[in-house]
Amino acid sequence: MSKKVLIVEDESIVAYDLEMILIKAGYIVTDIAASVAEALECIEIKRPDIVLVDIFLRKELTGIDLAHKLMANNIAFIYLSANYQQSILEQVKTTHPYGFLVKPFRENELLIMMEVALYRHQHSLEAKIREEEVLENLFKNIVKEKKEWQQKLLKIARSIQPYLPFDFLTIAPDESEDHFLNGLMLLRTGYDHYDFARKDELEHGILIAPNKDQRQQDRKSGIFNGTDFYKLLSLHEPLKQISEKYRLRSAFYMPVLSDGCIYHVTFFSRKPDGYHFDQEKLFTRLNSSFIKAITSVAPADVLNGGSKVKDSMVQMEKKLTVFSDIVGDSHLMLRVLDHVTIAAPINTSVLILGESGTGKEIIARAIHQLSPRKEKPVVIINCASLPATLIESELFGHEKGAFTGAIERRKGKFELADKGTVFLDEIGEMPIELQAKLLRVLQEGEIERIGGYEKIKVDVRIIAATNRDLEKEVAAGRFRLDLYYRLCVFPINLPPLRERKEDIPNLAFHFLKKFSRRFNKNVTEISKNALELLIAHRWPGNIRELENVIARNILLSPDNVLILDTESFQMVPIELSITSSNINISRSADANSKDHILEALRKCNGRISGPGGAAEYLRLPPTTLHSKIKKLGLKKWD
Repeated sequence: MSKKVLIVEDESIVAYDLEMILIKAGYIVTDIAASVAEALECIEIKRPDIVLVDIFLRKELTGIDLAHKLMANNIAFIYLSANYQQSILEQVKTTHPYGFLVKPFRENELLIMMEVALYRHQHSLEAKIREEEVLENLFKNIVKEKKEWQQKLLKIARSIQPYLPFDFLTIAPDESEDHFLNGLMLLRTGYDHYDFARKDELEHGILIAPNKDQRQQDRKSGIFNGTDFYKLLSLHEPLKQISEKYRLRSAFYMPVLSDGCIYHVTFFSRKPDGYHFDQEKLFTRLNSSFIKAITSVAPADVLNGGSKVKDSMVQMEKKLTVFSDIVGDSHLMLRVLDHVTIAAPINTSVLILGESGTGKEIIARAIHQLSPRKEKPVVIINCASLPATLIESELFGHEKGAFTGAIERRKGKFELADKGTVFLDEIGEMPIELQAKLLRVLQEGEIERIGGYEKIKVDVRIIAATNRDLEKEVAAGRFRLDLYYRLCVFPINLPPLRERKEDIPNLAFHFLKKFSRRFNKNVTEISKNALELLIAHRWPGNIRELENVIARNILLSPDNVLILDTESFQMVPIELSITSSNINISRSADANSKDHILEALRKCNGRISGPGGAAEYLRLPPTTLHSKIKKLGLKKWD
């Protein structure tokens, strides 16, 4: 059946051209609206499947205002705009558009974007339905399992964690004295670790009974982010003290009726904007099955905050093996791992954002390993390490004789990754002229080798990463806005190390074990002073800098205790690939690094990646080695 389209555009010539293109392609154009008011009237009467909406309209309300209405009504939409600024991009992000076209655009670009938007919308609806069905069935199956009630209860909590993330969860029956801090209470302490909390076991003096006004406040359900959360705390002294203790910054509360009883469910997050409207809608549909599962496994005494809750720090299962190299139990890293588990099974683009040294490649590999494509290759392309003249050939391949030096046909990375994953590292470094070609490949699912005429179908999943602010790059004209929205379907933000300092001790000991083995040193402890210095440091180089500092000081350590001083953070780090302690520390790190890389390249006959390559010899990712070769001026291997 032909899809119905509403065009919201106040330039009549542009609107007419759009109408002609869409009708010719088989779409039904229901109306052309010149303002938000007209558009809302058309939507009410004819309910279009998708809306093309210009951001800047001549009336008071903008296309962004309309987009919020479309979101609430679950209607797909694509933005059209010739002008965009950083402030506009920030507003656009909040509406989660299904596409963005920059004027002027080609007819084919519009039609492809329409197909992509409709596909994404349809599959998002199906995904939501499947999400609910999967969770409801999961709850039922957990209840039937022959396990201890604690294990079943925590499994229910973990199953909802990726969709309604929480750091603290409370479930209290209606007759309880305090609907926020009573009954069953779970505190998340690790990826698969939770504490059962009891009212009488919490810090002495915190939990006083709320007054009458506070109990009335308990009944106001909804989302409490930012200032709303602090207003709530001002009316509820016990909650304020608990929030300070556990660093809670937002909440989502809802009373749930189940089998004639009311249960008060509150999710707390350490993020100031932890909850949003979509999550509220999801839980509104799931709350009954969630509470039935909870009440089926938890003894009545537990739901009333009784004494049966004695097990602290109950571990669900071992951490997923794909996360074995990811160290950190801070709430920021737990959110990252939750997002990885959500994104991995979905065949959609992922954009990993974060400063240099935060571990973007490790996260990309984890996504691939948890995806249905895990048996197929993951091909890594460092856009920063490839010369601009060779990027297109590397990505799409070339035919024999396509250019000087093309002595044979060569498959590109996209072709090699067919049915697998392509990881585009440092995508922000890609030349603007190549971005258009990449966009067409992503939209059309086919490539063309340089010098060739045959279109080759490829089925790849794209994971991209960058340490740049792509929105600023877009505003500066260095990155295509339509490519940004094509890649940023599921963004994952990696926090810098300075924002998750609670992870530094575990990371430090992780690297201590790693490099003590590698350098054949018996360094097993970190002095108290050293640990304090590590925690106090700002870590501009993030985890990579911490790794280098630990490695250097293991080499310098005279005994089994790692000792640091302030100069440790000012020294140029050694290369982590060094496998022997016989190194001239007085030389610069660059000199040591250059000699070491040259030696590896000679031993590997100039081969960088693949089995027997220098990257494997040096125990470095090929992308990292490419970057180091470029940085050190070893042009022979560019």
